[in-house]
Amino acid sequence: MTAETAAEELPDGSGRRSALSHLVRTLAGGLWFPLLFFFGFLFCYALPFHNPQPHDVRVAVAGPAAADRVRAALDRAAPGAFAVRPARDAAEARSKVLDREVSAAFTTDSQQSTLYLAKAAGGLLEQTVSGAFGPLAEQSGQRLRTVELVPTASGDATGTGLFYLAMSWNISAYIVVMMLIRVNLTRRGKLLTIVGLSAFISVVGYFVGRAMHIVPDEPLGILYAFLLTQAIAWTTFGLVPFVRQFIPGVAITLFVLLSIPSSGGAIPYQMVPGFFRALHPVFPLGNVIDALHGVFYFDGKGVLRPTLVLCAWIAGGVLLVVLGAVLMRRKEKERVGPTTAEAPVEDPALETPVPHAVTPGAHDPFGERTTVLGGEVFHDDGRPASGVFITVLAEGGRQLLKTVTDEEGRWGAAGLDENWVSVLAIARGHTPAVTRVLPREGRVTRQDFVLAAPGAHAVPSRTQ
Repeated sequence: MTAETAAEELPDGSGRRSALSHLVRTLAGGLWFPLLFFFGFLFCYALPFHNPQPHDVRVAVAGPAAADRVRAALDRAAPGAFAVRPARDAAEARSKVLDREVSAAFTTDSQQSTLYLAKAAGGLLEQTVSGAFGPLAEQSGQRLRTVELVPTASGDATGTGLFYLAMSWNISAYIVVMMLIRVNLTRRGKLLTIVGLSAFISVVGYFVGRAMHIVPDEPLGILYAFLLTQAIAWTTFGLVPFVRQFIPGVAITLFVLLSIPSSGGAIPYQMVPGFFRALHPVFPLGNVIDALHGVFYFDGKGVLRPTLVLCAWIAGGVLLVVLGAVLMRRKEKERVGPTTAEAPVEDPALETPVPHAVTPGAHDPFGERTTVLGGEVFHDDGRPASGVFITVLAEGGRQLLKTVTDEEGRWGAAGLDENWVSVLAIARGHTPAVTRVLPREGRVTRQDFVLAAPGAHAVPSRTQ
């Protein structure tokens, strides 16, 4: 009789409900990640990008009287699209663009109207402003003259090349952490790897951008690339002990689904809905793009705020890592773990190791290291016990793996998280033995067993 048949035969229907509940939990556990991607891209990409519209785009207008006329005309044509800032004269209006106080500047007199632009502030934004001020000049019987004050690098014709370069740093920082989660290194080793690899991709990315003429020759950009990778990597790594198996979803939501549309890189942040505009000064990607624009094109103007925000993200990530280390230290001291199962941290988007048996001393095909937990089983007279069934259980009784000792009584397991597990040794004609073990990152935790005759108490030998 199968479990499903037995469940259906329960008179009160509880078995069927239990089976349905199990099915729902199984599907939810397997489908939450693709559904997050589906709804995330639907609402975080299709929604803000399908019809970009300007919102409170700051434009300087020379002359208070002209500013009032332009403000009234723009409010009639596109309410809320532009925020007019008056300037004393054309020189001041022009300087406001160079100081990043406004996105464009407009001057007009009896002979001509001039629009000062900065493509480095966003190519699409430049087109939008030109499209709005052209009709104003025509109403006065003039043709609008445009002056490009801050062009982008020669290889960045659309003004989005810097965004895609920053994206390479942004995504790589997240993936580095997700790969390191399953690598058998100490916490310190993982953090040093994060720092070293971040420095590498920051330098290489900058010089590739230089070779493609995406960015100007300003090596200070390497520092901001490094700050971005550190902000994302340390925050992601620090969140792992707290969100555990949900870390892929949490990190992707923060640094992909919310960060990219609010960054102002692909679409200027002044042209996306208010929710994403509000996120722009908060998330690392938007701040590094603002900082790099200032470094590359505006003589360092406007880099203080994004620099402080990036450093705040790094500080928050470091704090999370420290708190996670303290939490793990407390776990090590506990002899009785939590009563609920803790699922392993895995990134569904990547092929990562799962708990599996290995031959002690042999190469592990799922990772660079071999055993993280293993040992030997002996008879009470000291002889190695072969053919003993070893079962590793997570908290709550969930089976992680099963294996059998070899001819020398050895057994091994890999792909285990740094969480308490129960190890059960069973052999015919012997009393079963069970113990709790905490596998440790970066080393092999040894657990031996001595099997006793029936009726006697079998106890595990020393754990190392």
